[in-house]
Amino acid sequence: MKFYDRENEKKVLGNVLQQSRHEARMTVLMGRRRIGKTELSLRCGDDTVLYFFVGKKAEALLCQDYVREIREKLDAPILGTPTFFSEVFRFVLQLAESRPFTLIIDEFQNFLKINPSIFSDIQRDWDLHKRSSHLNLIISGSVFTLMTKMFEDKEEPLFGRADEKMTLEPFTTDVLKQILADFNPAYTQEDLLALYSITGGVPWYVTLLLDKDKNTKDLMLAALTEENSPFITEGKNILIEEFGTDYVTYFSILTCIASGMKTRSEIENELQNDNIGPYLVKLEDYYKVITKSLPLFAKENSKKARYVLNDCFLTFWFRFFYKYQALVENKALKSLGDIILRDYSSVSGFMMERYFMKKFQEEGRYIIGKWWDKKGGNEIDLIVVDPIQKEAWIYELKKQAYRYKENELREKVDMVLEQTPELRKMAIHLGSLSLEDM
Repeated sequence: MKFYDRENEKKVLGNVLQQSRHEARMTVLMGRRRIGKTELSLRCGDDTVLYFFVGKKAEALLCQDYVREIREKLDAPILGTPTFFSEVFRFVLQLAESRPFTLIIDEFQNFLKINPSIFSDIQRDWDLHKRSSHLNLIISGSVFTLMTKMFEDKEEPLFGRADEKMTLEPFTTDVLKQILADFNPAYTQEDLLALYSITGGVPWYVTLLLDKDKNTKDLMLAALTEENSPFITEGKNILIEEFGTDYVTYFSILTCIASGMKTRSEIENELQNDNIGPYLVKLEDYYKVITKSLPLFAKENSKKARYVLNDCFLTFWFRFFYKYQALVENKALKSLGDIILRDYSSVSGFMMERYFMKKFQEEGRYIIGKWWDKKGGNEIDLIVVDPIQKEAWIYELKKQAYRYKENELREKVDMVLEQTPELRKMAIHLGSLSLEDM
């Protein structure tokens, strides 16, 4: 698949590259695995790029890889046989004093397990050589919690060293539509919803499907449980390093949320565990995997809180692959495929809500939310507020537009306005959104 989007990010990297010609610059790229950090880094605009991948092996062996890369790309003699990364990094900084180039260090967080003193060594040499060197240093990592701590925690040696920090997000809804149209000009809205539901716009997942001509809803769903499908173990591959030995508890909680258990009490009842509070806090505040959602304009201490997974693919993976892990372990993939086909509609309805929320958020003008009452019996699918113009659009979401009944929505809106004084000050518009509006 060709390279799509990332125009703003490429522009930032291009500007940093030019700045590095005067003085070394450090850029940190963060984002979930599979989001395209490596591909973007390689498109920074420099003609000379060194690529250091931090694999999980001995420091001396990594240094051998890096020395080989230096010799092949720069034809530069490096004395001796370095066994510590600090030696290699210092050599690169000094080499860049006379010949500017870019160094990409990928999966940077892995240094933590290899030799944690590397971070202090980088700080020391960076501070000593930054002004005289012309190195364009791009650091990327996939374990978001570790990368954030390394560069944003005041106690860490690399705090304040990054000149630019970017967190890559999935493709926008418009870009996702463009990509699907390129692969399947006759796509239906059901095809688009399936692509969004499964991938959430994460480039690697989109590529996995479309490069293999899985460009319709039925083909996409069938591809998930094909033999040797990378989707089967993907959720575990992404999160097990983040969660460590507690991953079973975290995975159980996420499975509950992905299966539609929205409140803490529902999750506790399902797991027969009334001590999940600390896990929910870490999942939200530290790991950034879930969000505690409240009705629009509700107070922070409201007891109407619900939990939702932030990532579409992980929602899909926990809803099907982890929930039915017994089928996976027994290689009963045909049965799992049947379950996905049977239950997909219940997931896709929620994903359609998420799609429209994302679509409005991408415009950068609105406050977006939902509303529900204390018992959860009355619910508004989507509220879009323009705080400048003092207008609010209240939508009911139906896959088929003909199912929308304005009188039923109007009854719910009366309850919303009664309990939400902020909305009473605005011009209210009612409507519906369906597959046709995607």
